[in-house]
Amino acid sequence: MSLRRRLHPNLNVAAWLRPGMGIKRWLLVVFVGELGLALALALALRQVYRDVEVDGPLQAVLYLVTLQFLPYVARGTILATAGAILFVVGSLRVVRVLMDPFRPSGGATPLVEVIYQKRFLARGPRVVAIGGGTGLSTLLRGLKEHTSNLTAVVTVADDGGSSGKLREQLGVPAVGDIRNCIVALADAEPLMGRLLQYRFPGDEVPDSLGGHAIGNLLIAAMTAVEGGDFEEGVRQVNRVLAVRGQVLPVSPTPITLHARRRDGDEVHGQSLIARTSGIERVWITPMTVRPSGDAVRAIGEADLIVLGPGSLYTSILPSLLVPEIREAIIAAPALRVYVCNVATQQGETSGYDLADHVEALVGHTSPALVDLVLANSRLRDLPPDTWHGTPVQLRWPPATGSAPRLALEELVDSANPHHHDPARLAAALLRLVEREGGARRRTAVSARTA
Repeated sequence: MSLRRRLHPNLNVAAWLRPGMGIKRWLLVVFVGELGLALALALALRQVYRDVEVDGPLQAVLYLVTLQFLPYVARGTILATAGAILFVVGSLRVVRVLMDPFRPSGGATPLVEVIYQKRFLARGPRVVAIGGGTGLSTLLRGLKEHTSNLTAVVTVADDGGSSGKLREQLGVPAVGDIRNCIVALADAEPLMGRLLQYRFPGDEVPDSLGGHAIGNLLIAAMTAVEGGDFEEGVRQVNRVLAVRGQVLPVSPTPITLHARRRDGDEVHGQSLIARTSGIERVWITPMTVRPSGDAVRAIGEADLIVLGPGSLYTSILPSLLVPEIREAIIAAPALRVYVCNVATQQGETSGYDLADHVEALVGHTSPALVDLVLANSRLRDLPPDTWHGTPVQLRWPPATGSAPRLALEELVDSANPHHHDPARLAAALLRLVEREGGARRRTAVSARTA
């Protein structure tokens, strides 16, 4: 077997020397140290040659070992080449011996890639994403390829399905959206997704397990292990599953969502409001709900705060209606971006255009909540016949007085035209924070210290 095959893929020299690995500087230090030792040895040998007279067989051996039968340039070339090969192979073997115990089980990903990802992603911007549902999971899947400094602040207002049953039976806040975000941030996402999203068939297990996702039960069980502390239970699930970033509930207290229609009727519960059209106002109870302390801290330290994408009234606004969360966002020095859905949702946003979404968001919170609105510019894709929504039309500006700035990007998933493409969305947000995030932070800090 060739040396290249034996070293590949973990010990690929070019991969180890990529920018961001943080290894070249230390290799240089090692090389300089070895060079110093080599020079010291050369001086010692030179002194020996001068002071010691060698005759007979020993002289012949030294003559051969020191390659004196070759021209001076040839001797230097051979020794330098042999030294470089031994240096590289030895250094990489040491790295392999030290790091192999930390290599992911299964060995599907080369060790050099794992280390590069960890070091590269650790330098990424600090991003806080707020919302829930499919939209937030989509955003996290894109962002986790660029940074591990991710915090998902997830709504706990869901009252349907497995989350609703656990909320009713155990008194824990909704766990379904938290589970989806943990799956999205998992390093081994396909495998973790199959496990955490698995639901026991109702006709094959006791009623207490029927219809529940494994991930929901895991979060509920960890909450019980932590003495009923839901926030600590979710924190420990993050650690156990080693997600890339962290997933936090917006509050450790169950939240109930309420809505009033334009005709005056009231609807109670997230699952019913999601199917309700003509919404005029939404609110939560209890109105003075305690926020997650970790979420408030993460918002204050962020470089970028992203609201959405996701269901406007049932995924995004429930978190923003928690007073301390909303106030922390307004006071944050980070760039604050609202990502509008690429398509309307049957029920809560039927017929809404871009300005309608922003007007509802600002009307329930504050005109100072966001700096910029990011919307999809590509409207030519036709929705499938089975889908009842429509692409969000780009009417602008909204009737909100001082409107946020607008950024248009092609964000739609070509294969799924009512969803964002994770890679496109993440790339667009990172361009925004690179272009405008630093200026926003400097302005906010100057205003606070003035």
